[in-house]
Amino acid sequence: MVQQQPPGQARSIPFSPSVYEHAARVIDRSPWDVSRDCDLLARGHIKAFGLYEHCPVVVGIDIYNLEAEAYGAMVEEPAGNGIPAISGHPFGNVRELLSLEPLNPKTDGRIPTVIEAARRVADECPQADVRVPLGGPFSVAANLVGFETLLCEIRTDPDLIVKALRHLVAGQVAFCAEVVRQGLDIAFFESAATPPLLSPQSFRDIELGPLEETMNRTAAVVGHPVPCIIGGDTLPILDDILRTGTGYVCCPAKTDQHAFMEKMRVHPEVMVRINMDPRGITAKNQADVQKEVDRVLALADNRPNVCIGTGCLPFEADPEVVLYTKQYILSKNARENV
Repeated sequence: MVQQQPPGQARSIPFSPSVYEHAARVIDRSPWDVSRDCDLLARGHIKAFGLYEHCPVVVGIDIYNLEAEAYGAMVEEPAGNGIPAISGHPFGNVRELLSLEPLNPKTDGRIPTVIEAARRVADECPQADVRVPLGGPFSVAANLVGFETLLCEIRTDPDLIVKALRHLVAGQVAFCAEVVRQGLDIAFFESAATPPLLSPQSFRDIELGPLEETMNRTAAVVGHPVPCIIGGDTLPILDDILRTGTGYVCCPAKTDQHAFMEKMRVHPEVMVRINMDPRGITAKNQADVQKEVDRVLALADNRPNVCIGTGCLPFEADPEVVLYTKQYILSKNARENV
């Protein structure tokens, strides 16, 4: 991910927009078309990196659908430039997940396409930190049985949920191993488990064990701590996220960012991506962009390991405004280091 700041070096805060469906915008294609075509997927992310030089480059469009589709879920073509979504869950209850064989990343769903596209991006952009997105066990389970079913069964049989989540870990480790075999790295996403979707107590009791197992086993495969990206109101579960051993966390726009960054003071070794509110970028208002960048820079304070993110950069974001955001951050960095 973003490299750690060496001691004594002039402080420079990187701009790290999260480019997924926006990669389709920069090549004037729909997210659906790009998500289904290896050439388009690689071309979109290569073009986006040429524009923004962001770190990391996470190759994907609808990043949470990959594993569920590999296990049999149908992903529906949206109207216009909408984001592809799962149209029906392939399993009616959590117990059915226990019969799943681990996915095969060489053959199942679009996983081989995404890995191949990521390899092409890495070949074309050797200076980029190219990552393949992996979903956390709770996010995968929610896409397989439906979020409402998962929440209902948490209340009626929490032990079964834990068992099912742990059962999904093997497939994610196999996915990770294939990514590494192709000379690439991973980014790990688990936003379905965020409060208020899942209560902090349920996160601790049900999600944390399988999440730790997934993070530990994938970290052993890649040879370093794995980023753990969870959006939403994550302050109530921040201590639990850090327990996974991750070296990279997200400070989402939808949480108490001041309190989040205060808590992170005792973890200076962990990279924190502070997300901007994306409304300034989508409104195409330079004054709003400046105000939001200044706010986030104040949150960063003098932290050594920090970058500025956008959350998921919307398809409709104007590339010129995103570039303006990048240039404004660079100008602020230059003024601080004079």
